[in-house]
Amino acid sequence: MEFSKDELREAGRQISSTLHKLREVVRTLEARENAERCRAQITLAKRRIRAFEIAMSLLERELDR
Repeated sequence: MEFSKDELREAGRQISSTLHKLREVVRTLEARENAERCRAQITLAKRRIRAFEIAMSLLERELDR
């Protein structure tokens, strides 16, 4: 699929926003008194962060072409 530079830049902004929110979620969950009970949510959020980081890297590579 082909995407315009504007579409790619907007996707990057949205991914950055989501990454910021996910990182805040991880910080909040890890700071809880009963953080061990939130281990599954923390793991899921961290995996999503990694997936979005990969997506951003690929998006940036595409924009640099």
